[in-house]
Amino acid sequence: MSKTINFQRIIRTLMDIVTRKQLNILIQLAEADKHFSVLERDRIYEIAAKRNFPIEGVKELIQNPEPIGSFGALSNDQKFDYLYSCIDLMLIDEKIFDSELIFCIDIAIKLGFKKDVVTFLKDEIHSYPMATLKQIVFERYT
Repeated sequence: MSKTINFQRIIRTLMDIVTRKQLNILIQLAEADKHFSVLERDRIYEIAAKRNFPIEGVKELIQNPEPIGSFGALSNDQKFDYLYSCIDLMLIDEKIFDSELIFCIDIAIKLGFKKDVVTFLKDEIHSYPMATLKQIVFERYT
């Protein structure tokens, strides 16, 4: 019984780390244009809530963003989710700034994608189901 509880705790801790890193990236993206909009903030809190990440943790990251670092330990699904959430956040206020595009390109490259994936997703994010987008991204942009 205790091994099951410890394993569940380890899984939850790892998921918290993955979510924290993703939220940190989104917070830095939201600040890339020097205007952290209410829509961006709400989306970040929405993602945190879906993943049961504590609101206090989000507030802490907003006040003290962490270095981005590398993404080597992420699965392909997690890498796609990170990239997708960045593009989605960039588009949420319907204003795309060069600083946001540059930030997303940098993240895409760090995640192991070709930089052109940002333009593709920016233009096509709402044109395909998520599974199709993911397939296209991994076929064309890795």
